[in-house]
Amino acid sequence: MTVQFRLTIRFISVILLAGVALSAFTAYHIARVLLEEVQEQVSRDLNAARAVYDSQTEQIELFLNTAALDATLPALLNNPQQAEDLLKALSETGQLDRLCLLDLEGRVVACAANVRMAGHDLSNDPVVRHTFRRGRSVAGTVLVPRLESETSPEVDSDPEADVPIAPDGMFIALAAATPIRDATGETVGLMYGAHILNNRNNLVDAIRAEVFRYRSWKGIHIGTATIFQGPIRVATNLRNDDGSRAIGTTLDDDEVYRAVLIKGDRFDGIAYVVNDWYFTSYEPLRDPDDRIIGALYVGVLRAPFMETRNTAIGVFLAIVTGVVVLILVLLIAATRQVLHPIERIVEMTGRVAGGDLTARVGIRPSGEMGRLCRAVDAMADAVAEREEQLELATRRQITQSEKLASIGRLAAGIAHEINNPLTGVLTFTSLLRSKPNLDEQDRADLDLVIRETTRVRNIVRGLLDFARESHSRKEALNINEVVHQATWLLHNQKEFCEISMHEQLAEDLPLVYGDRNQLQQVVLNLALNACEAMPDGGTLTIISRAEGEEVVLSIQDTGHGIPREDLEKIFEPFYTTKPVGKGTGLGLSVTYGILQQHGATLGVKSEIGKGSTFTVRLPIAAPAGPASPASADTPASATPADTPPPAASSDAPPPGSAGAT
Repeated sequence: MTVQFRLTIRFISVILLAGVALSAFTAYHIARVLLEEVQEQVSRDLNAARAVYDSQTEQIELFLNTAALDATLPALLNNPQQAEDLLKALSETGQLDRLCLLDLEGRVVACAANVRMAGHDLSNDPVVRHTFRRGRSVAGTVLVPRLESETSPEVDSDPEADVPIAPDGMFIALAAATPIRDATGETVGLMYGAHILNNRNNLVDAIRAEVFRYRSWKGIHIGTATIFQGPIRVATNLRNDDGSRAIGTTLDDDEVYRAVLIKGDRFDGIAYVVNDWYFTSYEPLRDPDDRIIGALYVGVLRAPFMETRNTAIGVFLAIVTGVVVLILVLLIAATRQVLHPIERIVEMTGRVAGGDLTARVGIRPSGEMGRLCRAVDAMADAVAEREEQLELATRRQITQSEKLASIGRLAAGIAHEINNPLTGVLTFTSLLRSKPNLDEQDRADLDLVIRETTRVRNIVRGLLDFARESHSRKEALNINEVVHQATWLLHNQKEFCEISMHEQLAEDLPLVYGDRNQLQQVVLNLALNACEAMPDGGTLTIISRAEGEEVVLSIQDTGHGIPREDLEKIFEPFYTTKPVGKGTGLGLSVTYGILQQHGATLGVKSEIGKGSTFTVRLPIAAPAGPASPASADTPASATPADTPPPAASSDAPPPGSAGAT
């Protein structure tokens, strides 16, 4: 998976997530704002509808106040026949369903000729009662009793109605009453008029015309108005599925019913009305006694606004999608342009990894990419230069190693030739010393010859044993013996003449499992490095101890120390701080490799001017049953004949050194 692909996928993911989040938020916001705005408008429409409704009530009251000014009315209270003729004419003019004259007890004296109400007691009508109480005209919405005749004009005036709607034998009506005064200003009766709303749709149609201006959607009026008597629609322009007005249907929404008709609150919200969803607004209708007798409703069909909302959201989503696609196209193009240098860098590094050190990026774009390309090319130049220097150094080291190997083979041959005559000299000197006629001086001289000859022979034997090529042979051994053998060889080096060597070797150390010659090489390498760190002399201390499941060997010097920046590099092959010709940079690397093969670790602590301490940690050999002394303490090549004679000096190597060749 390329960097460009990963970046593109991540950018696309971020843009898509941002686009989806923005679209969801915007769609939600558009829908919420639009629907809230429509609902607020419907709430204002209800105020306008109520104004139309109240205006109708005020017109009835104004008409009665005007009619009551007729000076003949007090006399007509005593002449019902003439009063009926006048009231009939007035009712037609005022479009009133009921127009009556009442006496001071609230009984009907005379009524319009087409209404048989003479003798009815209307004293309990709220409008009548409040008019008597206040002494002035009162108007409002009231419940009026239904007449016995179902064919009266007030119930058959709407040709769409088959039967009148009169729940509990009552009609809901707009009513008003005004005092009739005589010439002295005394109230002698009342004029009462009512406009019945049941099955009369002229008022709700007037509300729709005034408030909604006949706005339509797909041929359907979106604005509706309804007058409820209790929970029953008695006047409405809502339509059933068959197209008839929904008169006689009930308010089925429990939430609206409780809020408006029970609690007397106003309700604004989306509701299912008859057969569709509407933005609705309801408020209760109260009589002059403040009793809830019905409700006034206006609503707007939700479907056209949902269509508008969906269209707006669709257009917005289309715009967002287009913008996102355009951004993605531009992003991919920009990504290709920005990442082109990276592709060149990847190609160049691949060629360098394959061995082509002449490969370069070769382009210099502006900005950070240009600096990166220059840095990569500079790195490649440095790698090529380092490779060339390393190749030259390697060739020099190989040449030097071949020369040292040749000298080593020559030295081994010379040591072999020297060892054989030394053996003869030592043998005949020992025989000569055994003669009985020698005096003490002669014996002392011969002892000196034997001791020094043995010393020479042991030095040569140790060099041959250390230089001899052999397969790795691991065995259980005592690390103290390895240290003894190594330090014995070091005592014969002139570099150690100025060095004070101390051994602090713990007794009864557990055995470790390893190759004797390889571990001896480890001790020699570390000791020689310590010696080279003390050109003016110092102290070399070798310490052994047991810690848990490990045997720890520490080699300390009092030399000049190792700089902190070099500590992490000293185990790298060919890394050395010594002058050319003084070291190969392989000693510590070889030592580290040998210890890794033995499952051991090598650590170093150093302080400038105070010296260094190299610590070797070897795992203890697992118990493998009884072992012979030769296998544990003596190398396989050792034989009794190899042991130096009793007269050998203390400089001789410990038991276990190699024999002569």
